Amino acid sequence: MSAKPEHYDVIRKPIITEKSTMASENNAVVFQVAIDATKPQVKEAIEALFDVKVKAVNTTITKGKVKRFRGQMGRRNDVKKAYVTLEEGNTIDVSTGL
Repeated sequence: MSAKPEHYDVIRKPIITEKSTMASENNAVVFQVAIDATKPQVKEAIEALFDVKVKAVNTTITKGKVKRFRGQMGRRNDVKKAYVTLEEGNTIDVSTGL
């Protein structure tokens, strides 16, 4: 199965934070995904790009904050994260490039 360009549109980048590192101990990986991506699309993209079996996908949308930049009010973008739980024996090393 080859990786289609649409898969790269769904998966934006891995998220490496303290919380995502703790999730990786439970065989889960966290990715930033497109705001309109659905759970089945995320599952299909992860399985195609990394050649692993996905057990579950949980998503969360973080609303962008209003921040001040050089005296001007601005707004950060909304971000959608996908917590991808992998089947036993499957791993994704997010510290290396894709």
